[in-house]
Amino acid sequence: MIPLTRRAFGIGAVSLAVGSPALVEPILRLPPSDKPTVALTLDACPGAFDERLARALADNAIPATIFVTTPWMRRNPTGLAFLLAHRDLFSLQNHGDRHLPPVLGSRTVYGLKPAGTLDAIRTEVALGSAAVAAASGEIPKWYRGAAALYSPEALAPIRQMGFGIAGFSLSADAGASLPAATVAARIAKARDGDVIIGHVNQPLRPSGAGIAAGVVTLKRQGMAFVRLPDQTAI
Repeated sequence: MIPLTRRAFGIGAVSLAVGSPALVEPILRLPPSDKPTVALTLDACPGAFDERLARALADNAIPATIFVTTPWMRRNPTGLAFLLAHRDLFSLQNHGDRHLPPVLGSRTVYGLKPAGTLDAIRTEVALGSAAVAAASGEIPKWYRGAAALYSPEALAPIRQMGFGIAGFSLSADAGASLPAATVAARIAKARDGDVIIGHVNQPLRPSGAGIAAGVVTLKRQGMAFVRLPDQTAI
């Protein structure tokens, strides 16, 4: 990745024994700066639109990178319109065409059917990118796979397609499965350089309220927020 600003990204990975062979969960961090800064990233997996979370971010001028799937955009035209109406805050990036994990083989990942082959992974990424570009008028720079897990062999082909792989360093909601208070407490532990992952597709679960409360508190404490595509070019 080529820095556009004085900021640069630190990228690493951890291997997780999810099925066989082990998969990779990339770690992404912003470097230290003169002002504590984090990046809030939210996944819009197939599901609904958590309007309370999105409105809380808009009302408090907190920018976020939103990783959208084609099914989510198709099913949530009102939510998509809301995000596009706040382009100064929300950047739409690529979460895949069918929400298929970029994983080789047939073993499911957290109940999700994987793409299975490198060609299928490329198709998942390419069609997801085309859908985001059609909806927003902007070609996405970043890709995050479903479940945020990857076969090691998939990483290089995705990067060769021109995408940064959006890892993270702090999981806020564990797949939108945690109570609001727990999510807010996790976000309260954010430190300069963290890339936070959460979800904006589960309005009936309490996690979204916890994300909203947590990031608003961080901002009041002086934390700055950035969007991933504003920081680097591929």
